[in-house]
Amino acid sequence: MASKKSGGESPLAEVKFLTVAEVATAMRVSKMTVYRLVHSGELPAVRVGRSFRVSEDAVHDYLKGAFFQAG
Repeated sequence: MASKKSGGESPLAEVKFLTVAEVATAMRVSKMTVYRLVHSGELPAVRVGRSFRVSEDAVHDYLKGAFFQAG
């Protein structure tokens, strides 16, 4: 596993970025759902030209925060 800098952030060279399609596949949702999350600010992303890239860490953080206790 890559070492982390103090403050919990990875050096930019070690950050793995995913395409919207890759995020959708990993989360098992549609690409439109990922675009909605990005545009609403719930899922941080970087714009590269006309497309978005989402860090793998951002996806993990979003999913951790999405868990809830049922009943």
